[in-house]
Amino acid sequence: MFHSRPVRFAAVALLFAGLSSLPAHAVSKDMIQLQTQIQQLQDAVARLQQSNDERMGVMKDLVQQTADAVNKMSVAVNGMELRLQNQQEAAGAKSDQLSGQVQSLNDTLDELKARMARMEKTLSDIQNQQQSANAILGNLPQGTGAPAAAQPQTQPSNVLPPTAPSDNGGPADQPAAPITRPDAKPSASDAPPVADMYRTAYSDYMGAKYALASSEFDDLIKAYPDDNLAGNAYFYIGEINSKTQKPTAAVKSYDHLLERYPDNAKIPAAHLHKGEALLAMKQNDAGIRELRSLIQRFPQSPEASQARSKLNGMGVPITPRR
Repeated sequence: MFHSRPVRFAAVALLFAGLSSLPAHAVSKDMIQLQTQIQQLQDAVARLQQSNDERMGVMKDLVQQTADAVNKMSVAVNGMELRLQNQQEAAGAKSDQLSGQVQSLNDTLDELKARMARMEKTLSDIQNQQQSANAILGNLPQGTGAPAAAQPQTQPSNVLPPTAPSDNGGPADQPAAPITRPDAKPSASDAPPVADMYRTAYSDYMGAKYALASSEFDDLIKAYPDDNLAGNAYFYIGEINSKTQKPTAAVKSYDHLLERYPDNAKIPAAHLHKGEALLAMKQNDAGIRELRSLIQRFPQSPEASQARSKLNGMGVPITPRR
């Protein structure tokens, strides 16, 4: 009950002042009135104090409720952020998994194509041998008792045919020894089948034997430069360069694939990884153009979806502004 003591002192002072100047009956009457006023003033001060205490309690309750609401809101926001982050990570993992599955399917398809190409080549060789045999049989004299023609044996390209027997009494039934040309160079036929070379190089690549795999892919390109698997070899050489922090060399390898093998199944992946390599080299304009080119050429491919996510993450529009 603040202010009560000063009020009392003031009242007492007034009382003594009045007593000194008034008669006894007047002093008694004034004292009663003064005491009544003092009591009323004390009651008013008490009510004011009680009202202030009640208001202060209400304010404290409101502040506590507000703090609780803020804490609940903060917990809810943190939970939403965590769920959103988990969803984004799950979506990224699913996208990477889907991309890996698509790449594995493409590799399987390439291997099947290589096997089919090898079978077609074998069939073509057999047909050529049959045609050669038929031609030899057609040139033989049609006399009775002629011996059956033997299946001709093919010889390496660096071996000359045997010489004919001489007329000076040499044995007519003894073939001459083959003569090897010293300056003959190995051809693609001397290399292992392209499918076997590709399978070996790809296995080493998956085993992270990057130096060995790069050399094997390079050998495949040299032996079979026109085969579609040579395009795959360029792609994986680019992948190896990217994994070993050589983005400039990676871009060149991807360019070889894009320029020389336009129908290769890895063209979309080459566009995507070339764009990422250019961005890694801080060549943002060129990288963005490459990603947009991928989206324009192969809009429904998984690589195009990854390119869109990449551009959106950079805050870059999918199509250039006019």
